Formats: sequence, structure tokens, C-alpha cells
Amino acid sequence: MTSPPSNSVQSASARPNAIEAEGLVKRYAETTALAGLDLAVPPGSVWGLLGPNGAGKTTVIRILSTLLRPDAGHASVCGVDVLRRPEQARALIGLTGQFAAVDEALTGFENLLLVARLLEFPGRRARERAGELLERFGLAEAGGRLVRTYSGGMRRRLDVAASLVGTPAVLFLDEPTTGLDPRSRGDVWDLVRGLAAGGTTVLLTTQYLEEADQLSQGISVIDHGRVVETGTPAQLKAKVGRQTIELRPVERDRAGDVEEIVADVTGVPVVRDREGGLVSAALPLGSRAGAVLAAVAARLEIAGIEVAEIGVRLASLDEVFLALTGPDAPVEAAR
Repeated sequence: MTSPPSNSVQSASARPNAIEAEGLVKRYAETTALAGLDLAVPPGSVWGLLGPNGAGKTTVIRILSTLLRPDAGHASVCGVDVLRRPEQARALIGLTGQFAAVDEALTGFENLLLVARLLEFPGRRARERAGELLERFGLAEAGGRLVRTYSGGMRRRLDVAASLVGTPAVLFLDEPTTGLDPRSRGDVWDLVRGLAAGGTTVLLTTQYLEEADQLSQGISVIDHGRVVETGTPAQLKAKVGRQTIELRPVERDRAGDVEEIVADVTGVPVVRDREGGLVSAALPLGSRAGAVLAAVAARLEIAGIEVAEIGVRLASLDEVFLALTGPDAPVEAAR
């Protein structure tokens, strides 16, 4: 789950990349989980690993955390080869799996104390470290309660705290907010941001695209066991998705007129939300969005139509994800 004490955060910042993988291959009988995956994550960043179910995200995490050996390829954490020197690599990493791995029969304090003692912290220092983490994660008041009385969000925070007992340079979070309510999810987001601000590199797998958009400085999209695209959220949206013009008239019964004007100006299919009155159209690649918006605004003024909102947005990360991993997406990886 976690790692022994080290000055690994400093060592991570001295490396070109905190995580590197090249040509990772893993097969299970007739199933190929990874088909030559490459990955590079800079130090001190939150990096999102996205992909549909079965794309290989958890397999990557298990290899990088020394829990699984690949059939081919190599990987390193802070410059340490995870295959040749797994014990040294484990001293640099922490891992939080998809489900909270805490003991419900113990208190929150006892869970953290147990991890610290397993990592050979001296008794006094183990108790101090447990108290520090309970305070840091907002669990100090609940530290003396049995974990079975904790909410899902509290258990997840305790689980993340346990993975940080040894101050890892790299933390692997495998779908850390699955099953949490929006408030608890927001709490975990704040924790992840704080970790990155402190110099910890976080590799995050998630099914929530909004989560990756909010937290990640970079994203690697996996499909068919390969990375098919990498970039910042904004880069992925700009590269894969088209700009979309959106308008909402003040008078909803004029939405049909707005739809006709947008279709005439853009020459592309227009979508109208008949309940909310929002009219939108995805512009062709290479279109000058500002010029299109100005032309539409001029036509609206001539028609005497007032709008409550008007603007241009990039594609959402959901749209990017579907474009890269949907049934019509190319199987070959983008190098």
C-alpha cells in the first residue's frame, strides 16, 4: 500500500520524468492487456490515465507498483527500474487501489499506526506520523472511532493517508473516487491537488472525465493496450474536438429562428435543446470561430432576437474520449 520513509520527493524532482514506461506488453492467455504501451510522466504533476473498461489502466498501475511483471518492455519510477530493483522502487511509491483497503475493526489512528510500524517507524515516531496524517486529512476528531463507523469519503481519505505514511515520491491512485458522493469526491480532489503542490507525482486512473479535466496537468488516453493520445486537457480538446458555437435566446419560442440562422451561417447540422432552448453547432475544423460568431450575432440583431448567452467552447473531454476510444476510433496507437 505504501512505502518506507525516504527523501524521495527531492530525488523525483531531479529526474527528467518521475514515471517512464516503454513497450510494456502483458498477455493473459488469449487476451492482450497491454500491447506495447509507452508512458512518460513529469515530476510533481497529476497525470490522468484514461481509457474504457479493459483498456489496460489497472494493469499499468500494477506493473509500475511492482505487483505484476510485464511480458516485455521496461519501466522506471524516479529513475529506478521497477523490474530489476523492485525493492528500491517500492521505497519511492505509494498505492491506493480501487477500493479502500483499511481494517474496519481498528480505529483510524490504529490503521495508520499499524502501517507505520510495518514500515519500521520507531514507536513514538509512528504515533506522531499517524496523528499528523489524521490532522492533515481532516480525520483528527474521528481518529479514535472504529473505521466501520466511517462514511465512504472518510474511508477513502484514510486509505490515501495510509499510502502516504512513508512520504512517497510517486502515488498511484486507481479510481480513487469510485462510489463517492459529490462532496466526498471534491474532498479527494482537494487532497490530490495538495499532494501535487507538495511535490508528489500522482498517476490517476478514473472513469470520471470531469475528474481528469479538473485535476490533471496531462492525460494519456489508453485503448487496446496502447496510449493513443497524450497532452494537456486543453491540447486534447483542441486537437481532437471541434469548436462548438452555443446560443440561448431570451425568448425560448425564438429558438427555432436561432436554429435557422445558425444553420444558414455555419452550413453544418444544428442541435436544439427543446426544453432549455440552447442551440449549438460543431464548427468544421479550421473554421474561424470569431468570424462565425460575429456573423451569427449580426443576423440575430437584424431579426430582433435577444440572447441570454452566446459563445464558443472547445469540445468536452467526454467528446474527446469518445472520438479516441469509440467504435470508429483507429486501433493503432498515435506515436
